[in-house]
Amino acid sequence: MGMEKNNRKTIHAWAMYDWANSSYALVINSAIFPAYYNQVTRQDGSDRVQFLGLDIENTALYSMTLGIAFGLVALLSPLLSSTSDYSGNHKSYMQFFCYLGGLACVSLFFFTGPNLLLGIGGLLLATVGYSGSIVFYNSYLPAIATEDRQDRVSARGFAYGYVGATTLMLGILVLMFNPHWLGIAEEGFVPRLAFALTGLWWIAFAQFTFRRLPRGIYVKRPEGRYLWHGYRELVKIWRRLRSEPRLRTFLLAFFFYIMGVQTVMFMAASFGEKEVGLKIVQLIATVIALEYLAIAGAYLFAGLSERLGNVRALTLAVAVWVGITTAAYFIRTPFHFYSVAVFIGLVMGGIQALSRSTYAKLIPKTQNNAGYFSFFDVCEKVAILIGLVLFGYLDNLTGSMRNSILLLGIWFVLGLLLLLRLQRQRA
Repeated sequence: MGMEKNNRKTIHAWAMYDWANSSYALVINSAIFPAYYNQVTRQDGSDRVQFLGLDIENTALYSMTLGIAFGLVALLSPLLSSTSDYSGNHKSYMQFFCYLGGLACVSLFFFTGPNLLLGIGGLLLATVGYSGSIVFYNSYLPAIATEDRQDRVSARGFAYGYVGATTLMLGILVLMFNPHWLGIAEEGFVPRLAFALTGLWWIAFAQFTFRRLPRGIYVKRPEGRYLWHGYRELVKIWRRLRSEPRLRTFLLAFFFYIMGVQTVMFMAASFGEKEVGLKIVQLIATVIALEYLAIAGAYLFAGLSERLGNVRALTLAVAVWVGITTAAYFIRTPFHFYSVAVFIGLVMGGIQALSRSTYAKLIPKTQNNAGYFSFFDVCEKVAILIGLVLFGYLDNLTGSMRNSILLLGIWFVLGLLLLLRLQRQRA
């Protein structure tokens, strides 16, 4: 099932999926939903909610739900990758997750606070849809571009995603300042409309991708019980790590620091609303500014890695994160929040891009790159699961997100120590 590589139209169609789904990352994950959720679940000044018989902090429930969503995708992705490889039907799987996520976002339009199960269920399914579709989206990259072009094509996807998400976000911001245009006085209507628009935007623009991408990438011949092939691959790579000490140290470092990075990115808006009292409009403006900073940061750290080497540049980035979490504990005013956000923006794009390229350089020369990257992907999702669930647990236990931030600091310190050890292993 070969296809022409480096075809301009196919690459454009592939990158359009980033344009389509990045709206979820900005509206649901980063800016509007976390703050709206906090507001509508706060009753009589209390942040505790009743959910399936549990009495729990609203932000702890939010954090744990996101963690469970990533855990589900980590569990399912090896199985889904295997079945799509052997059926040669990658596009159908990608479409299923896209529509699941998009329709879940639309369902959040009906979430008003008392119907907490709808809000939490919609968040869970939207996150599973987003993460699940990305697994198949990424798998198309080596099939549509030759190796020398993949970095450039990947960067184009990132750029499309940024422009698409901020375009929708700016439109929502205009509506927030002018709710009278819609002729509806209800305060929570514009945020709810934003969730529905996000889902519709995601599904509509994904059609450009689905119209052009081929049905599948390749078809493997089944050998034995091929359904479990993905899990067997993960076990095989886990065993190989015994004879790869540098790769093992890097993966352990990555596990700890990415746990911190992703938890900060998912919980920053909740923290800003709950602990600092920021309004949704302020959070949207912050998130849009962060997107610009992330692009600058990605270039900054790409330049640093050329001068210092990947591992040293990563060590520097993680050291900055240690400083960020220390400062975040003391945030009291909007000015403090914005100041810390500047540093988050500068390191968040760089650390993710550098981690992936460092890993690519450390894996042994093999025909099984896909297996190693599947392991890397599952490793990241399990880290997010553990990070968000522990963050939520501590938040619920103490009634303050500040104590959870101290936990983040510990993860970054562990990541930093392991990266320093990796430098010594190299020497």
